[in-house]
Amino acid sequence: MKFLSTVIFSVSLAFFPALYAQARELPDFTQLVEKYSPAVVNISTTQKVKHPQFRKFPKEEGPESDSPDTPDSPEGPFGDLFKHFFGDEDGGGGDDRFDSQSLGSGFIVSRDGYVMTNNHVIKDAKEVIVRLSDRRELVAQVVGSDERSDLALLKIEAKDLPVVEIGKSGELKVGEWVLAIGSPFGFDHSVTAGIVSAIGRNLPRENYVPFIQTDVAINPGNSGGPLFDLDGRVVGINSQIYSRTGGFMGLSFAIPIDMAMNIVDQLKASGHVIRGWLGVLIQDVTRELAESFRMDKPKGALVAKVLPDSPAEKSGFQLGDVIVEFNGHEVTTSSSLPPLVGITPVGKKAPVKVIRNGKLVNLSVEIGELPAEEKIASAAGGGGESGPVPTIDNKLNVIVTDLTKDQQDELEIENKGVVVAEIKRGPASKAGVRKGDVIVMINNNEIKDVKQFKKIVDGLPQGKSVPMLVQRRGGPVFLALKVDDKD
Repeated sequence: MKFLSTVIFSVSLAFFPALYAQARELPDFTQLVEKYSPAVVNISTTQKVKHPQFRKFPKEEGPESDSPDTPDSPEGPFGDLFKHFFGDEDGGGGDDRFDSQSLGSGFIVSRDGYVMTNNHVIKDAKEVIVRLSDRRELVAQVVGSDERSDLALLKIEAKDLPVVEIGKSGELKVGEWVLAIGSPFGFDHSVTAGIVSAIGRNLPRENYVPFIQTDVAINPGNSGGPLFDLDGRVVGINSQIYSRTGGFMGLSFAIPIDMAMNIVDQLKASGHVIRGWLGVLIQDVTRELAESFRMDKPKGALVAKVLPDSPAEKSGFQLGDVIVEFNGHEVTTSSSLPPLVGITPVGKKAPVKVIRNGKLVNLSVEIGELPAEEKIASAAGGGGESGPVPTIDNKLNVIVTDLTKDQQDELEIENKGVVVAEIKRGPASKAGVRKGDVIVMINNNEIKDVKQFKKIVDGLPQGKSVPMLVQRRGGPVFLALKVDDKD
Protein backbone atom coordinates (compact mmCIF):
# COMPACT_ATOMS: atom_id res chain seq x y z
CA MET A 1 0.00 0.00 0.00
CA LYS A 2 2.85 2.31 0.85
CA PHE A 3 4.49 1.50 -2.46
CA LEU A 4 1.28 2.35 -4.34
CA SER A 5 0.99 5.70 -2.56
CA THR A 6 4.57 6.49 -3.47
CA VAL A 7 3.89 5.68 -7.11
CA ILE A 8 0.75 7.87 -7.18
CA PHE A 9 2.65 10.72 -5.48
CA SER A 10 5.51 10.42 -7.99
CA VAL A 11 3.13 10.40 -10.94
CA SER A 12 1.35 13.46 -9.52
CA LEU A 13 4.63 15.33 -9.22
CA ALA A 14 5.35 14.56 -12.86
CA PHE A 15 1.80 15.22 -14.10
CA PHE A 16 0.89 18.54 -12.46
CA PRO A 17 4.05 20.43 -13.49
CA ALA A 18 3.28 19.34 -17.05
CA LEU A 19 -0.22 20.78 -16.74
CA TYR A 20 1.19 23.94 -15.19
CA ALA A 21 3.72 24.31 -18.02
CA GLN A 22 0.98 23.79 -20.58
CA ALA A 23 -1.20 26.44 -18.91
CA ARG A 24 1.71 28.89 -18.98
CA GLU A 25 1.93 28.44 -22.76
CA LEU A 26 -1.58 29.83 -23.30
CA PRO A 27 -1.42 33.47 -24.41
CA ASP A 28 -2.02 36.34 -22.02
CA PHE A 29 -3.74 39.21 -23.84
CA THR A 30 -3.94 41.68 -20.94
CA GLN A 31 -1.01 43.89 -21.95
CA LEU A 32 -2.12 43.92 -25.58
CA VAL A 33 -5.63 45.03 -24.63
CA GLU A 34 -4.38 47.70 -22.21
CA LYS A 35 -2.04 49.16 -24.81
CA TYR A 36 -4.19 49.12 -27.95
CA SER A 37 -7.85 49.13 -26.92
CA PRO A 38 -7.84 52.96 -26.58
CA ALA A 39 -7.28 53.11 -30.37
CA VAL A 40 -10.45 51.08 -31.04
CA VAL A 41 -13.57 53.19 -31.51
CA ASN A 42 -17.32 52.76 -31.60
CA ILE A 43 -19.03 54.02 -34.74
CA SER A 44 -22.72 54.94 -34.86
CA THR A 45 -24.57 56.16 -37.91
CA THR A 46 -27.95 57.63 -38.72
CA GLN A 47 -29.71 56.80 -41.98
CA LYS A 48 -33.06 57.59 -43.54
CA VAL A 49 -34.74 54.27 -44.20
CA LYS A 50 -38.18 53.20 -45.30
CA HIS A 51 -40.78 52.52 -42.63
CA PRO A 52 -41.75 50.28 -40.94
CA GLN A 53 -40.61 46.70 -41.41
CA PHE A 54 -38.11 45.42 -38.85
CA ARG A 55 -35.67 43.23 -40.75
CA LYS A 56 -34.41 39.94 -39.41
CA PHE A 57 -31.13 38.15 -39.78
CA PRO A 58 -31.06 35.92 -42.86
CA LYS A 59 -32.09 32.37 -42.05
CA GLU A 60 -30.48 30.64 -45.02
CA GLU A 61 -27.07 29.16 -44.56
CA GLY A 62 -24.31 31.13 -46.19
CA PRO A 63 -21.75 33.90 -45.72
CA GLU A 64 -23.48 36.92 -44.26
CA SER A 65 -22.20 40.39 -43.51
CA ASP A 66 -22.41 41.03 -39.78
CA SER A 67 -23.81 44.46 -40.46
CA PRO A 68 -25.72 45.73 -37.44
CA ASP A 69 -28.53 47.09 -39.58
CA THR A 70 -30.03 43.59 -39.99
CA PRO A 71 -30.84 42.67 -36.40
CA ASP A 72 -32.79 39.77 -35.04
CA SER A 73 -36.47 40.29 -34.23
CA PRO A 74 -36.96 42.26 -30.98
CA GLU A 75 -38.21 39.37 -28.87
CA GLY A 76 -36.97 37.66 -25.73
CA PRO A 77 -34.58 39.09 -23.13
CA PHE A 78 -32.69 41.25 -25.65
CA GLY A 79 -35.76 42.85 -27.18
CA ASP A 80 -35.27 46.21 -25.47
CA LEU A 81 -31.58 46.13 -26.33
CA PHE A 82 -32.30 45.65 -30.04
CA LYS A 83 -34.94 48.40 -29.99
CA HIS A 84 -32.52 50.76 -28.29
CA PHE A 85 -29.73 50.21 -30.82
CA PHE A 86 -31.71 49.62 -34.00
CA GLY A 87 -34.82 51.75 -33.58
CA ASP A 88 -38.31 51.07 -32.22
CA GLU A 89 -40.43 48.71 -34.28
CA ASP A 90 -43.27 51.21 -34.23
CA GLY A 91 -41.32 53.65 -36.34
CA GLY A 92 -43.55 56.44 -35.09
CA GLY A 93 -45.72 58.83 -37.02
CA GLY A 94 -47.16 58.43 -40.47
CA ASP A 95 -44.02 59.29 -42.46
CA ASP A 96 -42.83 56.39 -44.61
CA ARG A 97 -39.18 57.23 -43.87
CA PHE A 98 -37.51 57.50 -40.46
CA ASP A 99 -34.10 57.83 -38.85
CA SER A 100 -32.48 54.46 -38.16
CA GLN A 101 -29.35 54.05 -36.06
CA SER A 102 -26.76 51.36 -36.51
CA LEU A 103 -23.53 50.49 -34.76
CA GLY A 104 -20.11 49.25 -35.76
CA SER A 105 -16.46 49.44 -34.83
CA GLY A 106 -13.30 50.98 -36.20
CA PHE A 107 -9.72 51.80 -35.26
CA ILE A 108 -7.47 54.84 -35.43
CA VAL A 109 -4.50 54.55 -37.80
CA SER A 110 -3.00 58.05 -37.46
CA ARG A 111 -2.66 60.51 -34.59
CA ASP A 112 -4.36 63.24 -36.63
CA GLY A 113 -7.62 61.29 -36.85
CA TYR A 114 -7.84 58.82 -39.73
CA VAL A 115 -10.10 55.89 -38.84
CA MET A 116 -10.63 52.61 -40.70
CA THR A 117 -13.89 50.66 -40.72
CA ASN A 118 -16.18 48.65 -43.03
CA ASN A 119 -18.08 50.24 -45.88
CA HIS A 120 -21.30 48.55 -44.78
CA VAL A 121 -21.01 50.25 -41.37
CA ILE A 122 -21.25 53.77 -42.85
CA LYS A 123 -23.07 53.08 -46.13
CA ASP A 124 -25.89 55.58 -46.88
CA ALA A 125 -25.30 57.33 -43.54
CA LYS A 126 -26.35 60.95 -43.25
CA GLU A 127 -24.24 61.29 -40.10
CA VAL A 128 -21.32 59.27 -38.70
CA ILE A 129 -20.32 59.60 -35.04
CA VAL A 130 -17.05 58.20 -33.70
CA ARG A 131 -16.94 57.58 -29.96
CA LEU A 132 -13.47 57.36 -28.43
CA SER A 133 -12.40 55.36 -25.39
CA ASP A 134 -12.40 58.55 -23.27
CA ARG A 135 -16.13 58.96 -24.13
CA ARG A 136 -15.63 61.87 -26.53
CA GLU A 137 -18.01 61.77 -29.50
CA LEU A 138 -16.85 63.37 -32.74
CA VAL A 139 -18.60 63.79 -36.09
CA ALA A 140 -16.60 61.99 -38.79
CA GLN A 141 -16.13 62.87 -42.44
CA VAL A 142 -16.16 59.99 -44.91
CA VAL A 143 -12.92 60.40 -46.86
CA GLY A 144 -13.77 57.55 -49.20
CA SER A 145 -15.23 54.06 -49.33
CA ASP A 146 -14.91 50.97 -51.49
CA GLU A 147 -17.88 48.64 -51.77
CA ARG A 148 -15.99 45.85 -53.53
CA SER A 149 -13.63 45.35 -50.58
CA ASP A 150 -16.10 46.62 -47.93
CA LEU A 151 -13.65 49.22 -46.62
CA ALA A 152 -14.10 52.87 -45.63
CA LEU A 153 -11.78 55.62 -44.41
CA LEU A 154 -13.05 58.27 -41.98
CA LYS A 155 -11.50 61.48 -40.62
CA ILE A 156 -12.17 63.08 -37.25
CA GLU A 157 -10.80 66.43 -36.09
CA ALA A 158 -8.52 65.63 -33.16
CA LYS A 159 -4.83 65.50 -32.30
CA ASP A 160 -2.45 63.17 -30.47
CA LEU A 161 -4.86 60.27 -30.67
CA PRO A 162 -3.92 56.70 -29.64
CA VAL A 163 -3.15 54.56 -32.69
CA VAL A 164 -2.78 50.88 -33.52
CA GLU A 165 0.34 49.30 -34.94
CA ILE A 166 -0.10 47.91 -38.46
CA GLY A 167 1.20 44.40 -39.01
CA LYS A 168 1.66 42.15 -42.03
CA SER A 169 -1.18 39.77 -42.83
CA GLY A 170 1.04 38.02 -45.37
CA GLU A 171 3.05 36.57 -42.49
CA LEU A 172 0.03 35.00 -40.76
CA LYS A 173 0.02 31.24 -40.30
CA VAL A 174 -2.91 28.92 -39.80
CA GLY A 175 -3.20 27.99 -36.12
CA GLU A 176 -1.71 31.14 -34.59
CA TRP A 177 -3.61 33.12 -31.97
CA VAL A 178 -5.49 36.31 -32.87
CA LEU A 179 -7.66 38.72 -30.90
CA ALA A 180 -10.54 41.03 -31.81
CA ILE A 181 -11.71 44.20 -30.06
CA GLY A 182 -15.04 45.75 -31.01
CA SER A 183 -18.56 46.68 -30.00
CA PRO A 184 -20.82 43.64 -30.50
CA PHE A 185 -24.43 44.73 -29.93
CA GLY A 186 -23.04 48.06 -28.72
CA PHE A 187 -21.00 46.66 -25.82
CA ASP A 188 -17.88 48.83 -26.21
CA HIS A 189 -14.40 47.35 -26.18
CA SER A 190 -15.44 43.71 -25.95
CA VAL A 191 -12.47 41.37 -26.39
CA THR A 192 -12.63 37.92 -28.01
CA ALA A 193 -9.83 35.58 -29.04
CA GLY A 194 -9.26 32.51 -31.19
CA ILE A 195 -7.00 31.13 -33.86
CA VAL A 196 -6.51 31.59 -37.59
CA SER A 197 -8.57 28.86 -39.26
CA ALA A 198 -7.51 29.52 -42.87
CA ILE A 199 -5.93 32.20 -45.02
CA GLY A 200 -6.70 33.35 -48.55
CA ARG A 201 -10.32 32.26 -48.20
CA ASN A 202 -12.51 33.34 -51.12
CA LEU A 203 -16.23 33.77 -50.51
CA PRO A 204 -19.16 33.81 -52.97
CA ARG A 205 -19.92 37.30 -54.29
CA GLU A 206 -16.70 38.62 -52.73
CA ASN A 207 -14.33 38.43 -55.68
CA TYR A 208 -11.56 40.78 -54.65
CA VAL A 209 -10.82 39.88 -51.01
CA PRO A 210 -8.75 36.83 -49.91
CA PHE A 211 -10.23 36.68 -46.40
CA ILE A 212 -8.59 35.54 -43.17
CA GLN A 213 -10.87 32.94 -41.59
CA THR A 214 -10.84 32.67 -37.78
CA ASP A 215 -12.89 31.15 -34.98
CA VAL A 216 -12.88 34.45 -33.06
CA ALA A 217 -16.38 35.26 -31.77
CA ILE A 218 -17.68 38.05 -34.02
CA ASN A 219 -21.22 39.45 -33.80
CA PRO A 220 -23.19 42.44 -35.15
CA GLY A 221 -21.33 45.56 -34.07
CA ASN A 222 -17.86 44.00 -34.44
CA SER A 223 -17.83 45.08 -38.09
CA GLY A 224 -14.85 47.27 -38.90
CA GLY A 225 -12.94 46.41 -35.73
CA PRO A 226 -9.31 45.29 -35.70
CA LEU A 227 -7.94 41.75 -35.59
CA PHE A 228 -4.62 41.63 -33.70
CA ASP A 229 -1.80 39.12 -33.68
CA LEU A 230 0.04 38.20 -30.46
CA ASP A 231 2.51 41.06 -30.98
CA GLY A 232 -0.34 43.58 -30.86
CA ARG A 233 -0.22 44.39 -34.56
CA VAL A 234 -3.39 44.70 -36.62
CA VAL A 235 -3.45 41.96 -39.25
CA GLY A 236 -7.08 42.18 -40.36
CA ILE A 237 -10.41 44.02 -40.26
CA ASN A 238 -13.35 41.96 -39.01
CA SER A 239 -15.99 42.03 -41.71
CA GLN A 240 -18.22 38.98 -42.08
CA ILE A 241 -19.61 35.93 -40.36
CA TYR A 242 -20.87 32.63 -41.73
CA SER A 243 -24.11 31.84 -39.98
CA ARG A 244 -27.51 30.17 -40.21
CA THR A 245 -29.00 32.45 -37.57
CA GLY A 246 -27.16 35.75 -37.93
CA GLY A 247 -25.16 35.09 -34.76
CA PHE A 248 -21.67 33.70 -34.25
CA MET A 249 -21.21 30.04 -35.20
CA GLY A 250 -17.44 29.67 -35.24
CA LEU A 251 -16.70 31.07 -38.70
CA SER A 252 -15.53 34.68 -38.94
CA PHE A 253 -13.80 36.48 -41.78
CA ALA A 254 -11.42 39.43 -41.75
CA ILE A 255 -10.02 41.57 -44.56
CA PRO A 256 -6.19 41.23 -44.70
CA ILE A 257 -4.50 44.41 -43.54
CA ASP A 258 -1.92 44.30 -46.37
CA MET A 259 -4.69 44.75 -48.93
CA ALA A 260 -6.62 47.16 -46.71
CA MET A 261 -3.72 49.56 -46.33
CA ASN A 262 -3.23 49.68 -50.10
CA ILE A 263 -6.90 50.64 -50.45
CA VAL A 264 -6.62 53.20 -47.64
CA ASP A 265 -3.69 54.89 -49.39
CA GLN A 266 -5.80 55.16 -52.55
CA LEU A 267 -8.83 56.48 -50.66
CA LYS A 268 -6.68 59.05 -48.91
CA ALA A 269 -5.12 60.18 -52.20
CA SER A 270 -8.18 60.25 -54.47
CA GLY A 271 -11.27 59.10 -52.56
CA HIS A 272 -11.71 56.02 -54.76
CA VAL A 273 -9.96 52.75 -55.63
CA ILE A 274 -8.48 51.63 -58.95
CA ARG A 275 -8.20 47.89 -59.63
CA GLY A 276 -6.65 45.83 -62.36
CA TRP A 277 -8.92 44.17 -64.92
CA LEU A 278 -8.42 41.19 -67.21
CA GLY A 279 -11.84 40.96 -68.85
CA VAL A 280 -12.85 37.29 -68.68
CA LEU A 281 -15.75 35.40 -67.14
CA ILE A 282 -14.41 32.36 -65.34
CA GLN A 283 -15.55 29.23 -63.52
CA ASP A 284 -14.02 26.39 -61.53
CA VAL A 285 -12.60 23.30 -63.20
CA THR A 286 -14.38 20.16 -62.02
CA ARG A 287 -12.96 16.64 -62.26
CA GLU A 288 -15.12 15.98 -65.34
CA LEU A 289 -14.07 19.23 -67.01
CA ALA A 290 -10.41 18.52 -66.24
CA GLU A 291 -10.78 15.21 -68.04
CA SER A 292 -12.45 16.89 -71.00
CA PHE A 293 -9.59 19.41 -71.26
CA ARG A 294 -6.96 16.67 -70.96
CA MET A 295 -5.70 17.90 -67.56
CA ASP A 296 -4.24 15.53 -64.99
CA LYS A 297 -6.20 17.15 -62.12
CA PRO A 298 -8.76 19.93 -61.55
CA LYS A 299 -7.10 23.33 -61.12
CA GLY A 300 -7.10 26.86 -62.47
CA ALA A 301 -9.77 29.26 -63.75
CA LEU A 302 -11.68 28.19 -66.85
CA VAL A 303 -12.41 31.03 -69.30
CA ALA A 304 -16.14 30.85 -70.16
CA LYS A 305 -16.22 34.19 -71.97
CA VAL A 306 -13.74 36.78 -73.20
CA LEU A 307 -15.33 40.22 -72.92
CA PRO A 308 -15.17 42.45 -76.02
CA ASP A 309 -12.49 45.18 -76.11
CA SER A 310 -10.98 43.80 -72.91
CA PRO A 311 -7.26 43.32 -72.13
CA ALA A 312 -7.82 39.56 -72.41
CA GLU A 313 -9.29 39.81 -75.91
CA LYS A 314 -6.42 42.03 -77.07
CA SER A 315 -3.91 39.55 -75.63
CA GLY A 316 -5.29 36.49 -77.42
CA PHE A 317 -7.22 34.72 -74.66
CA GLN A 318 -9.66 32.13 -76.00
CA LEU A 319 -12.78 30.36 -74.82
CA GLY A 320 -11.81 27.18 -72.99
CA ASP A 321 -8.41 28.45 -71.84
CA VAL A 322 -7.64 27.34 -68.29
CA ILE A 323 -5.60 29.98 -66.46
CA VAL A 324 -3.17 28.14 -64.15
CA GLU A 325 -0.70 30.93 -63.38
CA PHE A 326 -1.01 34.73 -63.28
CA ASN A 327 1.89 37.13 -62.80
CA GLY A 328 4.02 34.42 -61.19
CA HIS A 329 1.28 33.22 -58.80
CA GLU A 330 -0.35 29.81 -59.10
CA VAL A 331 -4.10 29.90 -59.76
CA THR A 332 -5.58 26.92 -57.94
CA THR A 333 -9.29 27.85 -58.19
CA SER A 334 -11.30 30.39 -60.15
CA SER A 335 -11.89 32.45 -57.00
CA SER A 336 -8.15 32.92 -56.46
CA LEU A 337 -7.72 34.81 -59.75
CA PRO A 338 -9.71 38.08 -59.18
CA PRO A 339 -7.69 39.20 -56.11
CA LEU A 340 -4.44 38.63 -58.03
CA VAL A 341 -5.67 40.67 -60.98
CA GLY A 342 -7.22 43.35 -58.77
CA ILE A 343 -3.94 44.22 -57.00
CA THR A 344 -1.96 44.34 -60.26
CA PRO A 345 -1.20 47.96 -61.29
CA VAL A 346 -3.08 49.23 -64.33
CA GLY A 347 -0.81 49.30 -67.38
CA LYS A 348 1.51 46.59 -66.08
CA LYS A 349 2.26 43.67 -68.42
CA ALA A 350 1.63 40.42 -66.59
CA PRO A 351 2.71 36.94 -67.75
CA VAL A 352 -0.09 34.37 -67.80
CA LYS A 353 0.08 30.60 -68.28
CA VAL A 354 -2.96 28.81 -69.68
CA ILE A 355 -3.76 25.26 -70.68
CA ARG A 356 -5.15 25.26 -74.23
CA ASN A 357 -6.09 22.04 -76.01
CA GLY A 358 -4.08 20.07 -73.47
CA LYS A 359 -0.90 22.13 -73.90
CA LEU A 360 0.68 24.87 -71.79
CA VAL A 361 0.61 28.27 -73.56
CA ASN A 362 2.36 31.46 -72.36
CA LEU A 363 0.55 34.77 -72.81
CA SER A 364 1.27 38.37 -71.82
CA VAL A 365 -1.50 40.80 -70.97
CA GLU A 366 -1.45 44.53 -70.26
CA ILE A 367 -3.77 45.02 -67.30
CA GLY A 368 -6.62 47.49 -67.75
CA GLU A 369 -8.69 49.40 -65.20
CA LEU A 370 -11.68 47.59 -63.73
CA PRO A 371 -14.83 49.32 -65.02
CA ALA A 372 -18.09 49.81 -63.15
CA GLU A 373 -20.07 46.65 -62.43
CA GLU A 374 -22.89 47.78 -64.72
CA LYS A 375 -20.52 47.94 -67.70
CA ILE A 376 -19.15 44.48 -66.93
CA ALA A 377 -22.66 43.05 -66.66
CA SER A 378 -23.62 44.66 -69.95
CA ALA A 379 -20.55 43.26 -71.69
CA ALA A 380 -21.14 39.82 -70.19
CA GLY A 381 -24.64 39.61 -71.66
CA GLY A 382 -27.63 37.68 -70.40
CA GLY A 383 -29.07 34.31 -71.19
CA GLY A 384 -31.74 33.32 -73.67
CA GLU A 385 -35.03 31.50 -73.54
CA SER A 386 -36.35 28.90 -75.94
CA GLY A 387 -37.25 30.15 -79.40
CA PRO A 388 -39.33 28.72 -82.20
CA VAL A 389 -40.98 25.28 -82.39
CA PRO A 390 -38.48 22.36 -82.05
CA THR A 391 -37.38 20.83 -85.35
CA ILE A 392 -34.77 18.14 -84.68
CA ASP A 393 -33.83 15.37 -82.22
CA ASN A 394 -30.43 13.69 -81.59
CA LYS A 395 -28.57 11.15 -79.45
CA LEU A 396 -28.02 13.71 -76.65
CA ASN A 397 -31.79 13.51 -76.10
CA VAL A 398 -32.31 17.22 -76.61
CA ILE A 399 -34.36 19.13 -79.14
CA VAL A 400 -32.70 22.31 -80.37
CA THR A 401 -33.63 25.18 -82.66
CA ASP A 402 -31.71 27.90 -84.46
CA LEU A 403 -31.39 31.27 -82.77
CA THR A 404 -33.68 34.06 -83.91
CA LYS A 405 -32.25 37.48 -84.77
CA ASP A 406 -33.73 38.94 -81.57
CA GLN A 407 -32.07 36.24 -79.48
CA GLN A 408 -28.72 36.85 -81.17
CA ASP A 409 -29.01 40.57 -80.42
CA GLU A 410 -30.03 39.97 -76.80
CA LEU A 411 -27.15 37.56 -76.16
CA GLU A 412 -24.64 39.50 -78.27
CA ILE A 413 -24.03 36.26 -80.19
CA GLU A 414 -23.56 36.52 -83.95
CA ASN A 415 -24.16 33.56 -86.28
CA LYS A 416 -23.61 30.83 -83.70
CA GLY A 417 -25.48 28.76 -81.15
CA VAL A 418 -28.65 26.67 -80.91
CA VAL A 419 -31.40 26.93 -78.28
CA VAL A 420 -32.38 23.92 -76.17
CA ALA A 421 -36.15 23.77 -76.67
CA GLU A 422 -36.71 20.46 -74.91
CA ILE A 423 -34.53 18.11 -72.89
CA LYS A 424 -35.08 14.54 -71.77
CA ARG A 425 -33.09 12.11 -69.64
CA GLY A 426 -29.74 11.49 -71.31
CA PRO A 427 -26.15 12.72 -71.68
CA ALA A 428 -27.13 16.40 -71.91
CA SER A 429 -29.30 16.34 -68.80
CA LYS A 430 -26.57 14.48 -66.88
CA ALA A 431 -24.12 17.20 -67.89
CA GLY A 432 -26.43 19.88 -66.48
CA VAL A 433 -27.92 21.30 -69.67
CA ARG A 434 -31.22 23.14 -69.06
CA LYS A 435 -34.15 24.10 -71.23
CA GLY A 436 -33.46 27.55 -72.66
CA ASP A 437 -29.68 27.13 -72.67
CA VAL A 438 -27.92 28.25 -75.84
CA ILE A 439 -25.25 25.73 -76.85
CA VAL A 440 -22.43 27.65 -78.50
CA MET A 441 -19.53 25.16 -78.44
CA ILE A 442 -19.01 21.40 -78.16
CA ASN A 443 -15.58 19.76 -77.96
CA ASN A 444 -13.91 23.06 -79.01
CA ASN A 445 -16.13 23.30 -82.11
CA GLU A 446 -18.37 26.36 -82.45
CA ILE A 447 -22.03 25.54 -83.14
CA LYS A 448 -23.46 27.71 -85.94
CA ASP A 449 -26.83 26.07 -86.51
CA VAL A 450 -28.93 22.93 -85.94
CA LYS A 451 -27.42 21.12 -88.90
CA GLN A 452 -23.84 21.55 -87.65
CA PHE A 453 -24.94 20.70 -84.09
CA LYS A 454 -26.24 17.30 -85.24
CA LYS A 455 -23.06 16.62 -87.23
CA ILE A 456 -20.78 17.39 -84.26
CA VAL A 457 -22.94 15.44 -81.81
CA ASP A 458 -22.97 12.41 -84.09
CA GLY A 459 -19.17 12.42 -84.10
CA LEU A 460 -18.67 12.62 -80.33
CA PRO A 461 -16.44 9.93 -78.83
CA GLN A 462 -18.03 7.27 -76.62
CA GLY A 463 -17.18 7.22 -72.92
CA LYS A 464 -14.98 10.33 -73.01
CA SER A 465 -15.73 13.71 -71.44
CA VAL A 466 -15.71 16.68 -73.80
CA PRO A 467 -16.27 20.37 -72.93
CA MET A 468 -19.57 22.01 -73.83
CA LEU A 469 -20.11 25.78 -73.56
CA VAL A 470 -23.64 27.03 -72.99
CA GLN A 471 -25.00 30.54 -72.55
CA ARG A 472 -27.77 30.87 -70.00
CA ARG A 473 -29.38 33.72 -68.14
CA GLY A 474 -26.60 34.95 -65.91
CA GLY A 475 -23.70 34.21 -68.25
CA PRO A 476 -21.71 31.49 -70.01
CA VAL A 477 -20.99 28.14 -68.35
CA PHE A 478 -18.75 25.22 -69.34
CA LEU A 479 -20.18 21.74 -68.76
CA ALA A 480 -18.56 18.31 -69.08
CA LEU A 481 -20.48 16.16 -71.58
CA LYS A 482 -20.00 12.40 -71.82
CA VAL A 483 -21.79 10.04 -74.23
CA ASP A 484 -21.81 6.46 -72.91
CA ASP A 485 -22.81 3.30 -74.79
CA LYS A 486 -25.75 2.84 -72.43
CA ASP A 487 -27.14 6.34 -73.07
